[in-house]
Amino acid sequence: MKILPVEKIREADAYTIEHEPVKDIDLMERAARKCFEWLYQHIPSSHQVKVIAGSGNNGGDGLAIARMLVDRGYDVEVFLIGDKKKLSPSCTINYNRFIRKPGGQSRIVLLPETTQPEGNNIPFPPWGKITGEVVVIDALFGSGLTRPVTGVHAQLIDFVNKLEKLIVSIDVPSGLFIDKTVNGADTPVIIRADYTLTFAPPKLGFFFPENDPYIGEWVLLDIGLSFEFLSRVEVKNFMVTAASVKPLLRKRNKFDHKGTFGHALLVCGGKGKMGAAILAAGGCLRSGSGLVTVRVPRSAVDILQTAVPEAMIVIDPNEEYFSEVPDLSGYTAIAVGPGIGMEKPTVEAFKQLIQAGLPMVIDADAITILGENKTWLSFLPPGCILTPHVKEFERIAGKATDDFHRNQLQRDLSFRHSCYILLKGAYTAITTPNGNCFFNTTGNPGMATGGSGDVLTGLIAGLIAQKYPPLEAALLGVYLHGLAGDLAAGIAGQEALTATDIINHIGNAYLSLYGEL
Repeated sequence: MKILPVEKIREADAYTIEHEPVKDIDLMERAARKCFEWLYQHIPSSHQVKVIAGSGNNGGDGLAIARMLVDRGYDVEVFLIGDKKKLSPSCTINYNRFIRKPGGQSRIVLLPETTQPEGNNIPFPPWGKITGEVVVIDALFGSGLTRPVTGVHAQLIDFVNKLEKLIVSIDVPSGLFIDKTVNGADTPVIIRADYTLTFAPPKLGFFFPENDPYIGEWVLLDIGLSFEFLSRVEVKNFMVTAASVKPLLRKRNKFDHKGTFGHALLVCGGKGKMGAAILAAGGCLRSGSGLVTVRVPRSAVDILQTAVPEAMIVIDPNEEYFSEVPDLSGYTAIAVGPGIGMEKPTVEAFKQLIQAGLPMVIDADAITILGENKTWLSFLPPGCILTPHVKEFERIAGKATDDFHRNQLQRDLSFRHSCYILLKGAYTAITTPNGNCFFNTTGNPGMATGGSGDVLTGLIAGLIAQKYPPLEAALLGVYLHGLAGDLAAGIAGQEALTATDIINHIGNAYLSLYGEL
């Protein structure tokens, strides 16, 4: 699914209005109806509803939602900031529709933008004391905000955030920028929503950790923007969903054999870190790779053969760590890094390995080695996949000022070195040499556990061994990995989740994608 920047969202709205055709007010009604349906399903009618609305179209959404809630018996009060003579046209229509409802005039409070509340006292006049079960619907500003919130809007946002009531934002939490950080402010003025009901397509800012405290849980609502426009508009950002990865799956033929599905070599593990090799091998085997061989130090042979009998072994001459590149003929993909350490012979052997030119996944200690030898980035085989977490990424790309800056650094690095970078975390981001970025949607916080990344490295290596192109291997691998984690968490819970649980549910993840689970 495409992620549109602000200007393209406006174009999508305008194109839909012109070509469906549909009036602006009717498109607003459609959006409000979607929000109302979610609220009606999740908010008991016994709750008081306070709607804070601005003078633009986001405020018009809020007024329409308020009207629909009143029709279903909710106790609703609207707090509208702005001169009612200067409301946007569609906001004006919904203002008039609301006040014409029985009791509508008494349910709305107008506060001019120039009015200043009395000091910083709470409660914020003229609401008075707010008690009981209350839901605040935030409809002050939409996605087009371009400057930090000040004045009475800022004081209202501060007041709402201090209420400690359930807050639901419409489209975007008011005060949040969706395509850039909020000017690096130490204490930006932004609504801290518990839920954000946002209109498809999704917004870039929703995928970055710095915005999570404001967005809360976000719900994507389809309001029927023009399919024709969305299908042809060119963008650089995408959201990875089941619908986007399912077509990548390759069904097996009756006469296929293990040679059909490639041979992966994993250069992983060392003294005290053989678990990394075991977990990577488990992920690789579950990927469907025909053959899996692990390069391990001599002392680790018995450990690996006992733990993963399906994997073959190539023995390094060193007793404790990777020290020498083996014969690479016959392998269709290589993964290197988990648990290999930083010994000098390991570093030199890694340098030789990346110059071999084979399809490759690079992770963990191997990325740290690159961070200490940045000129070696030029040796990376084109199309290789790097799978760092944030700290590992900083070692090769430098520190970022914010999440948007980090994402740009990631794109730049992918472009300069013709590689794919998979930055692990919630909404794992995959950047490509042509500047695109894909955000994954599976996975959960329970996967923040030792060894989870090793499983992912093996899983992606196994897909590459089967001749999946690098981008397809990255997209399918990260989606399956996260889905396996979600299925495992559904049984073990997030707190008890282990990397082995993820391995054991990769098969179920495949079945789920095929629609057989």
